[in-house]
Amino acid sequence: MVLHGVVQGSVQGSVQAVIEKKLTDAFLPEYLLVENESHMHNVPAGSEMHFKVQIVSDSFAGQMLIKRHRAVNKALAEELAGPVHALSMHTFTKEEWQERHGQIPDSPPCHGGGK
Repeated sequence: MVLHGVVQGSVQGSVQAVIEKKLTDAFLPEYLLVENESHMHNVPAGSEMHFKVQIVSDSFAGQMLIKRHRAVNKALAEELAGPVHALSMHTFTKEEWQERHGQIPDSPPCHGGGK
């Protein structure tokens, strides 16, 4: 998790840590949470393939949702072309995040791959 640009609880070199670093460098977020949701899918234990990102950044001000998502996809192009199979994004400005009281919906259960 990143709060005011400080990465907490990351493992150096893991896909999750790389995602956290790239998003921090690209967006200087007020708040960033990268969750590995691979355990919710039919993948080997310890996989890093499915992620949910919550990111709050002033850089999203005045941007439509699609432009925000494209910017995140661009920052993570290498990971999305390689180890990351799925990425759920929740992108907000500080004002939008405060209006939502920091709440986002839970990810739905996986219905594919034999689960």
